[in-house]
Amino acid sequence: MPIDVDKAHAAELPPMTYELTRDRVILYALGVGAVPKDDELVFVYENGLKVLPTFGVVPPFPALMEVMNVPGVDINPIMILHGEQYLEVRKHPIPTEGTLTSKPRIANIFDKGKGALMELEVDTEDQDGNVIFHNRFATFVRGEGGFGGEKGPPPGNEPPDREPDEVVEETTLHRQAAIYRLSGDYNPLHIDPQFAAMAGYDRPIIHGLCTFGFVGRAVLRTYCENDPEKFKSIKVRFSRPAWPGDTIVTEMWKVEDNKLIIRAKTKERPEEYILTNGAVELNV
Repeated sequence: MPIDVDKAHAAELPPMTYELTRDRVILYALGVGAVPKDDELVFVYENGLKVLPTFGVVPPFPALMEVMNVPGVDINPIMILHGEQYLEVRKHPIPTEGTLTSKPRIANIFDKGKGALMELEVDTEDQDGNVIFHNRFATFVRGEGGFGGEKGPPPGNEPPDREPDEVVEETTLHRQAAIYRLSGDYNPLHIDPQFAAMAGYDRPIIHGLCTFGFVGRAVLRTYCENDPEKFKSIKVRFSRPAWPGDTIVTEMWKVEDNKLIIRAKTKERPEEYILTNGAVELNV
């Protein structure tokens, strides 16, 4: 089997550095739809600049490709799907400049039958060794299941049986993916029509982590008054793709003082949810 679970489990990847600059912070914010007006100006203007919490997925993102260099892992990258994402902001305020170091490791490998689910955990530290972000990237590797391993926990975070407490609609730009990719995800699936066609799509799709950023902004605006320090963590499952130009509809249920259940669909295909099994924890 291309994945040797005994060798790969708990393997540590080499640390990776990321030079954090104000320009990168601003570019990310623009890539997930922030606009230079009202209370979002602070995310796209260097005067009083603040960092969107979901930016925390950017510094450690290259670790997703590095899993193919882990001992015991021999897989075709085209068979990898980004399945789930968990991000926790461990230290506020999030810095706007400096050198960050991410330390990835393989945390779990679950047997999902038709594929294997690999969980990659990454702590991202500042120059003083403080953990700023904790991420858990869950990647689904098609065709690598059936090895008799644990199935893993159920996704959970199902919405209550009632209408959402809040709904936010926001239309993406037709160039949204072209902007977002400049934050580090250069997968041609999101820019090259020929590559998208090879993957079975009629045109390039938006990055899952771009829609993740749109949803995070909807929560930040609705429940945190655009104050990043009120935002603790977010977890989602990537269920279906969205396309540049789609209108993302974020549904939110407040189930506890510090917890929301979230999911998102597009206005163009309201019967298909693009992000599911989502939850956000607040600092209250």
